[in-house]
Amino acid sequence: MAQQGSGNSTQPKLRVAFLLCFLVFSETVAAATYTVGDSDGWTLNMATWPRGKRFRPGDKLLFKYDPTIHNVVAVNRGGYRRCITPAGAKVYKSGKDEVKLRKGLNFFICNIAGHCESGMKIAINAV
Repeated sequence: MAQQGSGNSTQPKLRVAFLLCFLVFSETVAAATYTVGDSDGWTLNMATWPRGKRFRPGDKLLFKYDPTIHNVVAVNRGGYRRCITPAGAKVYKSGKDEVKLRKGLNFFICNIAGHCESGMKIAINAV
């Protein structure tokens, strides 16, 4: 009888393991990739681009731009508001950068002189 009892105790553990695997897999499958600026790419006057889109943690933003005249900088709220690059900010400059969104607010600017001030910045809330 002791063997029957121990066999039953593994079933809940297997169910939990299966459920965890399913949740991890479904989160990965649900992730979307957004091309920032759509067909125009990452350019001036971008601040309104996120409107009407639903972003989730794990979604990816694809920034397409001419790397000889633009870049992408992941900044904090202050960097976004003041169009400055805080110390330690991640600067992307390939012209085809993919950035994974983390939960909460994500801020991006172009730090080439005058570009952020001309609207080359976005704030994304991944919920």
